[in-house]
Amino acid sequence: MKIKGFKAWRPDETFVKDVASVPYDVVSYDEAQLLSKGNPKSFLNVVRADINFPKDCDPYSDEVYKKAKYNLDKLINDKVLIKEKNDSIYLYSQKLDDHIQYGIVATCHIEDYENGIIKIHEKTRNAKELDRVRYVESQNAHTGPVFLAYRDSKKINDHVDKLKLSKPLYHFVADDNVEHTLWKFNENSEIINEFKKIPNAYVADGHHRSASAVKVGVDRRNNNRNHNGKELYNYFLAVLFPESELKILPYNRVVISMNISVDEFRSSLVKDFIIEANGIDTPRNPGEICMFIEGAWNTLTLRNKKDISDPVMKLDVSILQNYILSPILEINDPRESTNIDFVGGIKGTKELEDWVNQEKAIMAFSLFPTSMKDLFDVADAGKLMPPKSTWFEPKLRSGLLVNIFE
Repeated sequence: MKIKGFKAWRPDETFVKDVASVPYDVVSYDEAQLLSKGNPKSFLNVVRADINFPKDCDPYSDEVYKKAKYNLDKLINDKVLIKEKNDSIYLYSQKLDDHIQYGIVATCHIEDYENGIIKIHEKTRNAKELDRVRYVESQNAHTGPVFLAYRDSKKINDHVDKLKLSKPLYHFVADDNVEHTLWKFNENSEIINEFKKIPNAYVADGHHRSASAVKVGVDRRNNNRNHNGKELYNYFLAVLFPESELKILPYNRVVISMNISVDEFRSSLVKDFIIEANGIDTPRNPGEICMFIEGAWNTLTLRNKKDISDPVMKLDVSILQNYILSPILEINDPRESTNIDFVGGIKGTKELEDWVNQEKAIMAFSLFPTSMKDLFDVADAGKLMPPKSTWFEPKLRSGLLVNIFE
């Protein structure tokens, strides 16, 4: 696969903690406002510019995209962001509790995405993809990196081990206790050559960011008579992590309401599942689903445990969808249904209980995490997982490195 360095715009070291923000799509309007309160340097003002408007504003209005561009330009004009003189590739580490992961920050060629060298496992939503297309076009930049995974390479690991012993550009602990460190490679060619030997990378998180970056690049390519393949729009910003260092948490579900009684629901459920009212809130093994309803936790296990060879059908999120959500609760398209919501595993099962106990939902499902092997198997088979099948933690920060098209 092809990667290259880029002339990053990055925060002055004095402001790095103020600038760095969570990704645009993991926080609500209210959460983003709270996180950025009193901090005009927060990059949330760029990636979630709707927080600069009343809550009932249209987040897809022209004014929001213009405000995002204004806020990015202001960070540059105020010298909060400074520009690198040379194309560079970076090493970025994140540490949360006892988990640490090291990723290579570079730009990836859109042709690798088009040709299936960079593989996906999730379908995008048209509205969200269009939003990111408009965002990239209005910013003339990639401001949030795509989270990519690749199978481990000893030689890349050796380069990482050597660099992480040197003095970093940044080191700070964010308010959520995630420790962030950033280094710069002195020489790009060695790491670029090693990635040429990597046959595939996989979009772990950032399907809409990668799809929109490719759409913008293809459009500009088609409209540029002098296109030569070296233009910055041919590449998108990414952080590439080795498979062994990544941690996937479950992506749990809450169901808002149902048009049958709880007794009818249980009667339908028992046809396909063994139900244990054991109070366990977290699945112990793949193939178990924990359900919270009427104030109690139950463990569901599929009665017919025949071998399911299809890499998508055997996922616990698929079993939940195909045996419960769709046939019993009539939630046929979880991407579009307003009767389901998704809760990242980082919030724990207490969050699921609160949804039900506070009557915001009628039931909740706690799932066993999808594995990296599952992700690779699905992507390699050219298939797609159900939406919200994986939750990676810790999340990449936006604003640490920005790639502006010259």
